[in-house]
Amino acid sequence: MTYKVRYSPKAQKDMDDIWDGVWEASRDYDTADRYVDDFADEIAQMKKSPKTGIPLYYRGLFTGFYSVNFKAYKAFYRIRNDYIEVVRILPSKTDYLKILFGESE
Repeated sequence: MTYKVRYSPKAQKDMDDIWDGVWEASRDYDTADRYVDDFADEIAQMKKSPKTGIPLYYRGLFTGFYSVNFKAYKAFYRIRNDYIEVVRILPSKTDYLKILFGESE
């Protein structure tokens, strides 16, 4: 089965913020576009085998989230019936547990 990929509104905003950051650093539209496109392609690779992402555990329990790493970022997603829901895209160095669950481990 091949899943579809859907981005939550927050994940879409996160990707827009990433584009803005890459543009700020490079001052090049093509570089920002390519960075975001390459990241989206990396996420899209999960469509055929979504469980090959990195499972996220919190306090020793699987949370239902998986992640995909791309350069300085992590995309967090859940597997739904026929689609992958990308919930957030965050810098790898962020306290993403606090952001996803409201407290740190």
